[in-house]
Amino acid sequence: MFDFIRTHQRLMQLVLLVLILPSFVLIGVSGYSNYVSGDEPLVKVGDSTITSQEFDQARRNQLEQIQQNAQGGFDPAVLDNPAARSVLLESLIDRRVVATTATKERFSVSDTALRQAIASMPQLQVDGQFSPERYNQVLASAGLNTRDFEQGQRAELALDRVLGPIALTASVPAAVVDRLEHVLTEERTVRLAAFPVSDFEKDLMITDADIQAWYEKNKQSLELPEQVSAEYILLNEPAAMENLPAPTPEDLQKYYEQNKARYVQPARVNVSHIQISVATAASDDERAAARTKAEEIAKKLSADPSAFAETARSESQDAGTAKDGGKLGWITKGSWPANLEQVVFALEKGQVSDAVEGPGGYHVFQASDIQAEKGESFDEARSKIEAEVRRQLGAERFADMATRLTSLVYDNPTSLQPAADALGMKIKSAAGIARDRLLPSDEVGANAASAGEDASLLDDVRVRRALFTQQALNDKQNSGVIEISPDTMIVVRVSAVTPAHIPELAKVKSHIQEKLKEEGALAAAEKAGKDLLATFQNSPNQTIVPEQFGTPLSISRINAQGLDKPVVDAAFSVSTKKLPQYAGVKGPQGFAVIRIEDAKPGKTDSPLLATLPAELNQAWARAEEQAVLKSMKAEANVKMLPDAQKALAGDTARN
Repeated sequence: MFDFIRTHQRLMQLVLLVLILPSFVLIGVSGYSNYVSGDEPLVKVGDSTITSQEFDQARRNQLEQIQQNAQGGFDPAVLDNPAARSVLLESLIDRRVVATTATKERFSVSDTALRQAIASMPQLQVDGQFSPERYNQVLASAGLNTRDFEQGQRAELALDRVLGPIALTASVPAAVVDRLEHVLTEERTVRLAAFPVSDFEKDLMITDADIQAWYEKNKQSLELPEQVSAEYILLNEPAAMENLPAPTPEDLQKYYEQNKARYVQPARVNVSHIQISVATAASDDERAAARTKAEEIAKKLSADPSAFAETARSESQDAGTAKDGGKLGWITKGSWPANLEQVVFALEKGQVSDAVEGPGGYHVFQASDIQAEKGESFDEARSKIEAEVRRQLGAERFADMATRLTSLVYDNPTSLQPAADALGMKIKSAAGIARDRLLPSDEVGANAASAGEDASLLDDVRVRRALFTQQALNDKQNSGVIEISPDTMIVVRVSAVTPAHIPELAKVKSHIQEKLKEEGALAAAEKAGKDLLATFQNSPNQTIVPEQFGTPLSISRINAQGLDKPVVDAAFSVSTKKLPQYAGVKGPQGFAVIRIEDAKPGKTDSPLLATLPAELNQAWARAEEQAVLKSMKAEANVKMLPDAQKALAGDTARN
């Protein structure tokens, strides 16, 4: 059963989700409230409440599910903020409102609808059809009975009937779809005159006074977060292969012989045969007659081998091969009985053998083609063999080192040195590791983790999370062995903690200088662009294309021809009653002046619009669902209670 669960994890998650989510519906809202009585109520929904215990459990479930899907590469801090907690609480409120409405209005699901819903689940089908055996296997593997599963499904379907019909009936009017299609495909012909920041940087002069003034005004924006310097041991394939003893010549020769088929293709012969059959219960006279006939055929064909195929068709008693001229195909040495191989592999190409006794009677063979043994000798394959043997030894050593490393870091919790000494490994170090990222080298200085060869490993969320546990920060204890991948493991230890601080001016001077240069160059590019824009807008003659502009582009809202969205938006924001028109756009890379020369309707049969009606209907359905849900909340008199704010703020010290 556990093998089934391991190989069908996503399916089991679905089954558990289906059973867990509607649990409070199955036992009733009132029963659920009584069950969690004693918790602090966070939100009042009609006659029931959402409690702190329910909210905390939902948070744990959310975190576990995301971490499982992300296979450990998810930082819980992403959900540890008021915004994420608010979204989760709102989802609990929405579900409770729907459940309250379903209970109050007595929404139900017929047996027929339930059967159809279960039968349509792909996880319970075999070759596209519902399978009772599969159904029972899945439930048994999860330790469930059909009654509980079907009750859970019935409750879930009842909830779907509260808002489900809204999505099924939502439809955007055809006139709206048509209008949007015309707006999206409308085309405008534009030219651009670009003023990139890089053209203005070289002429800027940034003084020390400028840098000092910016620093005093914006120093808070330069604050660096709490960061740690770390020691670590990295166990991977190169570490396991380091100082690995060289395999002996005897080991290499033994490996070659055991795996010879990988290096040498044995001799083989393309064989045809003529069979004169002899029954198992044949008499001596019958057996002698068969031998005589086979010998006569062999003698005849030895004089004229070219007649072998024709003779096989007329004389061979092997019905399976006779019609094809007796062809057996390629045989490899070692695959036939020894007495037959001795005869066959002694033949030259085209030669016919004497009659030989074998399975089913007497045989006459012809070698249609011959391939001698070919491949690499031991000496030719030696370097390849040595590399493979070393990889195998390295894999064995890696497994042993991983086991020992796990024990050593726990036996010596405050130092990595004993583990490094015992395993013959080096302790590495890196600085500038924050809770949420690796700080850039210009903010850290020497030995920055972000600039090292192991940056991607140290930036792994599991590694950063291990460095900021209480044991790591306060007690400087080793982390456990963190498995980044099956062949990469790391153990980390905090060697120093640097509190959040504002760096001295000297350390950020070059950073500020670059920032001031970018800001000044952008301002200069914007000024130059706006000056040119004003010139064109005030020019009485705009029919001649100014030399600053490039080649024309025909763009639409669904085909921007590679232009940035702000440029496209600006091009479509101007009036086209009188053309050409001009517009300007500021961006992080500079300033662009846009010349709009033509406007015309687009083609509404574009393939890019094929899914537009369905997408609009879905968006409209979501909007209508939210509107109905808002009305239901008002009717249910949803009220946030004082403890809700504490929960959203992450206050775990609630009484």
